[in-house]
Amino acid sequence: MLTLTEIAANKVKDNILRRGRGLGIRIGVKTTGCSGLAYTLEYIDHIDETLAIFESRGVYVYVDPKHMPYLSGVEMNWKRQGLNEGFDFANPNSKGECGCGESFSV
Repeated sequence: MLTLTEIAANKVKDNILRRGRGLGIRIGVKTTGCSGLAYTLEYIDHIDETLAIFESRGVYVYVDPKHMPYLSGVEMNWKRQGLNEGFDFANPNSKGECGCGESFSV
């Protein structure tokens, strides 16, 4: 199960409205970075029945079942820090992150 904070859910909803289409977001992981894994996020426009679907604060979150061991219990937030802003992931499965925070290990 993945959850979104209220501010993250509102940001996703705003982005979907701005795009003019979208059913929700797909969250996954890819192999990259100095710690091994990085989060991926894309907007979903069509139902893909191979994906697990969660609902959090009115946003549908789609996840490939093979990514669930890395993403179970994750909370997605929207953060603004100085000139940078973006989605941030609090992952209870993470054993470490790289110095820049772009990748993690489990």
